[in-house]
Amino acid sequence: MTQMVFALNDLHFGVSLSEAILRFDGETLDIEINRLIRSFFNHDDLSFQRRIDAQTLSDDDIACPISADTYYLLSGRNGRYSESDLQQLNIIAGMTARLFKLREDVIQKHALNLREHMLQTQILDQIHESVIIMDLAGFILSWNRGAEKMFGYSSHEVLGKNILFLYEDEGATASHERDILDDFLTNGANEMEVRRRRKNGDIFWASLTLSVISGLGAEPVGIVGYLSDITHRKDAEKKINQLAYFDTLTGLPNRSLYIQLVDKSLQIAQRKQVSSALLFIDLNRFKPINDMLGHRVGDAILLEVGQRFAGVLRDQDIVARLGSDEFSVTLPEIAMHSDASLVAQKILDCLENVFSVEGHDLRVSASIGISVFPNDGMDADSLLQSADIAMFQAKKTGNSLAGNYAFYDQAINIHIAEKLFFESAIRKALQDQEFFLEYQPKIDVNSNRLISVEALLRWNHPERGLISPAEFIGVAEESGLIQEIDAWVLDAACCQAKQWQEQGLPIFKVAVNLSARDFTEALPHQIEAVLIKYQISPQWLELEITESMLMQNVEGVISIMKKIVALGVSLALDDFGTGYSSLSYLKRFPIASLKIDRSFVQGIPNDANDCAIASAIIMMARQLNLNVVAEGVETQSQLDYLKNAGCDEIQGYLFSRPVRADAIPALLNTPFL
Repeated sequence: MTQMVFALNDLHFGVSLSEAILRFDGETLDIEINRLIRSFFNHDDLSFQRRIDAQTLSDDDIACPISADTYYLLSGRNGRYSESDLQQLNIIAGMTARLFKLREDVIQKHALNLREHMLQTQILDQIHESVIIMDLAGFILSWNRGAEKMFGYSSHEVLGKNILFLYEDEGATASHERDILDDFLTNGANEMEVRRRRKNGDIFWASLTLSVISGLGAEPVGIVGYLSDITHRKDAEKKINQLAYFDTLTGLPNRSLYIQLVDKSLQIAQRKQVSSALLFIDLNRFKPINDMLGHRVGDAILLEVGQRFAGVLRDQDIVARLGSDEFSVTLPEIAMHSDASLVAQKILDCLENVFSVEGHDLRVSASIGISVFPNDGMDADSLLQSADIAMFQAKKTGNSLAGNYAFYDQAINIHIAEKLFFESAIRKALQDQEFFLEYQPKIDVNSNRLISVEALLRWNHPERGLISPAEFIGVAEESGLIQEIDAWVLDAACCQAKQWQEQGLPIFKVAVNLSARDFTEALPHQIEAVLIKYQISPQWLELEITESMLMQNVEGVISIMKKIVALGVSLALDDFGTGYSSLSYLKRFPIASLKIDRSFVQGIPNDANDCAIASAIIMMARQLNLNVVAEGVETQSQLDYLKNAGCDEIQGYLFSRPVRADAIPALLNTPFL
């Protein structure tokens, strides 16, 4: 009998058997165990068997049980083995049994871990956000489906890689975020907005929230990063910021941002004890170009103006579009006033070349006001105000073709301040009902009775008392407030006509003056609305317009006039003879009356030229079947001449000064001469 040699301390066999049981399965495992056991005992009649039926064993077979249905089998050698041999085989069988039990435990634990991992993966995949788990060094341990969609990488492409490859810049940015990460590990959860790179190279904005993973001892062992794509939000913020702080047409800073930039620049200038200059630039002749050729042409000019300005300025200079046709430039440091003069002249020079837009060769110039820090103001608002005042002086004294610039001077501030006062006061007067109307009668030269009145605006200021229209109408026209004033006059006159109508007075015309700004397509609708509002006949209303209004867009003006006349409202041409209206146009205008300007009445009957002009106007009006009104009549001799010349109506101090509305009923029934 061959002596079997077995050494329990033979680790090589034990390790090999352990690896086989833990590594292989099924038939492969059976073959490997048979190979190992036969090699170890050096006997071919020793085998590993599963599911042995005890009834099939012969008397010569010896079975050493490993488990309920697994044995080591010695075939046909019963009686030829010693007890020592059998004891050694049983030890091997026991060790094998324990290894199988260990294998079963490992398999169960692995299955449990696998189920937990699959459950975690399913949970993470249900989260739409990108969830990335890393170790403390930033190497990726888990990558959910949200991360796959966000970055474009599958999990097998990124697991084990360092998170740095997803950064926009793996250098400086990564170093900065490493500092943030260190602070996070020290102080806890942190949120930040970061830029990351997708697989296709696109850079996007993400909101990143970090959470720490703690070990059994509460020490940090990993990091969870939650990322949401906020690119759309950042784009929207950028657009909002662009709209809030930059001019949409030129891309230059707008007034809001300009104020901030200038104030910051002035703080630096104050610390360095240097002077700065602010230039307020208003384009000349831009408005008529914009009105006649349209906003598209106007916008093209403004865009090129901004580009030309930027081209003649230094990088440190600040240029902005304040609105409409107004720009401003700040020179952060100047040694003397002449430095600002040189820049102002450069700006004027850069506008000399024509602007070629849509087949038009157009020219604009500029009026520039200059204020100097710290003499003329200590902040952006005060410097802008001073430069604005200087700009008006430049416009007043300069040539609109060549442009002009002027420095702020306290002496001109008084006049400009008065203008600014009126702009503010007019707005307040409209709100507080400080305006009122007086009515000057127009007298029929044949009956010597009142047949119509002209509504005249008056202003009773709470501090200054009565203010003449000559003092504020010009300011109202420049500022655009004239439209609000005219709307108020029209409404107040129609309201008064309603009261006279209710008092039983016969219809007589109430003349209301209009400005050029009123003459738009909306005017007929405005007139119709006020007539409906007060339920008065259109025969109560007459609108007085000037020659200069008629010569702007003649065809459009005629169309508007026809719509007004179609309402039943009559039109009168005021201050006739002072404008440049063509007779060929005049006969096309649907007007009912001509008013001879007072400048041609004052010299009658002694001034031969005034007499000739007045007579010619009356004769022409007769030929056109128009009613003629002479205004400013103050003497009997003037009345006699005009009456003999064929004038129809007279208006002036000879008959009546303007009176309040309650005086009109009595005048209506009183002969004047």
